Amino acid sequence: MNKHLPPAGHSAGQAAMPQNAALLPAPAALQNDTFLRACWGLPTDYTPVWLMRQAGRHLPEYRALRAQAGSFMALATHPQLAAEATVQPLHRYPLDAAIVFSDILTVPDAMGLGLSFRQGEGPHFAHPVRHEADVARLAVPDMQRLRYVFDAVRCARQALHGRVPLIGFAGSPWTLACYMVEGGASSDYATIKTLLYTRPDLLHRLLAVNADSVAAYLNAQIEAGAQAVMLFDSWGGVLADGAFQTFSLAYTARVLQQLRRTDADGVAVPRIVFTKGGGQWLPAMRMLDCNVLGVDWTVNLAAARAALSANDGRPAQSLQGNLDPAVLRTTPAVIHQEVQRALHAFGTPASGDAHSAQRSCQHTPHLGHGIHQHTPPENVLALVQAVHQQSRQLR
Repeated sequence: MNKHLPPAGHSAGQAAMPQNAALLPAPAALQNDTFLRACWGLPTDYTPVWLMRQAGRHLPEYRALRAQAGSFMALATHPQLAAEATVQPLHRYPLDAAIVFSDILTVPDAMGLGLSFRQGEGPHFAHPVRHEADVARLAVPDMQRLRYVFDAVRCARQALHGRVPLIGFAGSPWTLACYMVEGGASSDYATIKTLLYTRPDLLHRLLAVNADSVAAYLNAQIEAGAQAVMLFDSWGGVLADGAFQTFSLAYTARVLQQLRRTDADGVAVPRIVFTKGGGQWLPAMRMLDCNVLGVDWTVNLAAARAALSANDGRPAQSLQGNLDPAVLRTTPAVIHQEVQRALHAFGTPASGDAHSAQRSCQHTPHLGHGIHQHTPPENVLALVQAVHQQSRQLR
């Protein structure tokens, strides 16, 4: 057995702390804070960029690391290997942030639902939540069952050497509930929608447990060293109007209300929320206690910027988005064209010294979802370079 791999029988609920984790030195000072400044709505020298799934299957080095680990979960639950996967994209691309390598379904796995990943089928829960007794058994898990994630955050901070900030993340309460009730991925979410309409009381109970679990999970990531945290509401957009506000948005708000505002050293930690397919609800999401709202490729950036800069007495929120991931399957010329479209759609960034404390809506170009596994790495590099070069010209 490779000395870097977890022992036989290792699972998400059994991860042990790395033997040297307690001896890790303090993380290095941050060298590039452009992403964090944009999150806070502060002027930047250029527009920062990072991408969902930037560490993942499109990278041959990631595929080799996963093969070494033996499975996705073996990799995700081994802190040193997860940290290596976190940093891999930074060796290829001049990104402005890293995101810890993990999965949104670690939280329900820690609740005892039995997460596994089937080849070609995606995630699967051995014990889906379908009945009243299933919901009654749910509780906020012991965070020690997720210690491998927090150790991965610590290891990743060390591996980054202060190069860029590290993002921690979790799935939204609604998105986690979709997987928990369906038992895995779904094309129509018929099972959870039936529960929503026939037993809303059960769904509210499930979502409350999820919200409190996610809040505890993100707080532990912040304590471990995450310098920003993000909520992925991947399936909020499948809900009807009205149902979104009741069953997704309200529980996202419940998470945000419980989050720490600073890390262990008193440094402020920005909060990001992304709802795929949720552009029509931006005015409602404007009320969320977060610093950045992510949008997918269906959203007009100029309209989104206007909505998040509204003169309503609330601080302006920054925008993250909104390139179509399919663009990365084309050519560098098309990528440059689409980057230009996105940057000009958002408009000229707020002027002023990059070290000014004046806040306004800033932009972090991003994909509307994750990088497809068959994306050529050279196209990702072309995207990052185009954002940096063109955004400097806009300034």
